[in-house]
Amino acid sequence: MVVTLFHGLRSLQITRSFHTRNDTSNNRCNAIKACVKNPDANIHLESKFISLLDSVKWDEKGLAVAIAQNVDSGAILMQGFANRDALATTISSKKATFYSRSRSTLWTKGETSNNFINVHDIFLDCDRDSIIYLGKPDGPTCHTGSETCYYTSIFDSLYEPQVVKNNLALTTLYSLESTLSKRKEELSSPQQGKPSWTKRLLLDDKLLCTKIREEADELCRTLEENEDESRTLSEMADVLYHEMVLLIRRGLKFEDVLEVLRCRFTQSGIEEKNSRKAKTVK
Repeated sequence: MVVTLFHGLRSLQITRSFHTRNDTSNNRCNAIKACVKNPDANIHLESKFISLLDSVKWDEKGLAVAIAQNVDSGAILMQGFANRDALATTISSKKATFYSRSRSTLWTKGETSNNFINVHDIFLDCDRDSIIYLGKPDGPTCHTGSETCYYTSIFDSLYEPQVVKNNLALTTLYSLESTLSKRKEELSSPQQGKPSWTKRLLLDDKLLCTKIREEADELCRTLEENEDESRTLSEMADVLYHEMVLLIRRGLKFEDVLEVLRCRFTQSGIEEKNSRKAKTVK
């Protein structure tokens, strides 16, 4: 099966975006395009493909742990197992594919739910006995409907009297986003006492925009006035916080911003600006 999948891989080698790393990778991509014109190149690529699969330290059952990770948020989506054919299929189709130990067959995440994980890159660990599928999910990954399969906090289970369900394993930035979202939701309930700073910002667009401009200026001054590095970090944190409040105010996610940045990796600044949608005229 691996050999038959090579034809899909060959097409992948021609079109795959290596540019997300650096200019050297772009050169490699161009070299492959030029090389494909040579009939001997197919044999060379197939040899490299087989060598790659051979380099993975498959266990006694021919399996390796395969972890799917969100390319933008960094969230760990799920963990499964892959064999040679599953990895080959993932490389060829760019859809996260695993090996089902209970059914003894390959399965592609999303084949029944349509919540595919679109793979952008694949990484092997230093021992080459585990795999990361770095990709973008089309929808919830977990069969429970949760964004990821990891939503049970051990520390919450140990120390909290009532465990919050679906408490996703969030990095610092996304924990902040989650807190800001909760503050926005709380605005629909009767307010008691003085509102928090976040709620004040969410309720007052003028105040929010004024603070963003103010914090951005203070960040720039740390460079212009050669202030201490800790000041730069502090001001950058202030800028991020206030800008994320604006995103929440607009009903947008920070992950979407990262996706926009990722899509710009292949464009020059001029190309990117020309591709932007015109501002809405009211």
